Amino acid sequence: MRGHLLRIFGLGFGLAVVIGGVIGSGIMRNPSVVAAGFPNPLAILLVWLGGGLFVMIDAMPTVELGAAIPLAGGPYSIISRAIGPRSGFLIGWADWCQLAVSTGFITVAFGEYVHRLGALPGLTAGDIAITLVLACGLVNGIGARSGGASQNIGTVLKGLGLVVLVAVLFFAPASGAVIAAPPPPAFSWVAAAVALRAIYGAYGGWQAAIYFSEEVETPERNVARATFTGIALIAALYVLVNAAVLHVLPLGILTHSTLAAADAAKIVLGPASSTIVTALAILCVATLANIQIMELTRTTYAMARKGALPRSLASVSVSGTPRAALAVGLAAIILIIAAADRVHGPLYEILLDLYAPFIMLIFLTLSFAAIRLRLREPDLVRPWKMPLFPLPALVSMTINAALLILFLVSDWKTGIWSALLLALAVPLYALAQNRLRQA
Repeated sequence: MRGHLLRIFGLGFGLAVVIGGVIGSGIMRNPSVVAAGFPNPLAILLVWLGGGLFVMIDAMPTVELGAAIPLAGGPYSIISRAIGPRSGFLIGWADWCQLAVSTGFITVAFGEYVHRLGALPGLTAGDIAITLVLACGLVNGIGARSGGASQNIGTVLKGLGLVVLVAVLFFAPASGAVIAAPPPPAFSWVAAAVALRAIYGAYGGWQAAIYFSEEVETPERNVARATFTGIALIAALYVLVNAAVLHVLPLGILTHSTLAAADAAKIVLGPASSTIVTALAILCVATLANIQIMELTRTTYAMARKGALPRSLASVSVSGTPRAALAVGLAAIILIIAAADRVHGPLYEILLDLYAPFIMLIFLTLSFAAIRLRLREPDLVRPWKMPLFPLPALVSMTINAALLILFLVSDWKTGIWSALLLALAVPLYALAQNRLRQA
């Protein structure tokens, strides 16, 4: 066994994890939510573009830290270095929980999409989800190169699929016409707020490159390049998808569509569109699940390397995979899937609500850490610096704090349970410290 990761990934892999970590079901489902909040075609395109510009600003503090502190494990490693081990463990625990639970949810969605194609009727969506988790585990367990190659291939296919879908919606002759369309709803601030949250969620995952800083060549340059280039490409694709959907669907119908891309494709392609869009959704979800398993593995490895988890989980195979950390992550995801499968869904809704504020807390802390480290260590080499310091970090802190407060106010009971789940970090950290003292 080797004691370190292999620096074998290039800029292409960085782009693949950023794009693959963002594009999922959000762009398939959220156009209708955004259209309901901003019932004007030009406004719809502008808010999707504005979401990309905000994410660029939101990413600046994190990219500055990721380039200056090129360690595996993402937010855990960065916060531990910038603020301290206690804060690092708290954020690492929050990140670990959100990755494990969201990956379970994503893979079950994969199983549901497979059923829509009429495949594997003898298995539950949970059974199919576990099969996907094990398949991703097998690919990544072979080695870092195979895991990286699978992500590269999946992301390219996913991107090409969306580009083809956009082209089809723009240029293919429609198989029928929409006879009547209800008028779009009137603008309301409540619907607009929901739309902005939907856009925020659709761009989630842009921070993927910082989990692989020890495996990416010249991370001091490629973390920034991959993150900002990836966000720009995603924003362009999101605007194109929405423009294509608007080209086919009247606004009044779009605002009531639960799967806008599928409804638009059905008008253009007829009944065969269901299979095509479902297959594209399967590809989107599978690549997203793979990247999250890779991120969870690196987070587990980084925490174990520092003694926050048993050090046996920090072992790395000759092929560059932390196999013990991978196995623990897979086991956690499978347990979540199995538990949710037994209660037929409600557990997932509960878990998703519980971890929802964690990602806001993580970005809020990263932005604070960027300011703190600038003031505490002004001479630290920063290969990429955020412009107009500290304005981008303050904007990021303000938006994420507002979203966190909005969540807690709108669902304070779930917020209490979220706080209790986060508070588990305290005894877990004490246990880790006791283990280190006895070592």
